Amino acid sequence: QVQLVESGGGLVQPGGSLRLSCAASGRILVTVAMGWYRQVPGKQRELVAVINSGGRTNYADSVKGRFTISRDNAKNTVHLQMNSLKPEDTAVYYCNADLIVVGQGRFSSWGQGTQVTVSS
Repeated sequence: QVQLVESGGGLVQPGGSLRLSCAASGRILVTVAMGWYRQVPGKQRELVAVINSGGRTNYADSVKGRFTISRDNAKNTVHLQMNSLKPEDTAVYYCNADLIVVGQGRFSSWGQGTQVTVSS
């Protein structure tokens, strides 16, 4: 069984910064990619940023230049450094991991979500 544990959400003023972290645990053979998605009520979950095992990254246009995703392959951990936050960044942020797990093959796992609120 795989578990993703997120941390780092909270309330921040516009222009401020937050750092989200997500650690994957379990019988993981390979972490193909890890990333962050976000969702606001009434809208579909959207990609924020993703990073693969080779370090290749992809960002939503709305966060390019402000957010930075990084990972520690040895610890199966991914971080999202969010700078210059805007009110429209307010959402529940979900960690996602694309994994190959012992006895289960390849599948996608989700964290429980962490609230990020940008407000003065």
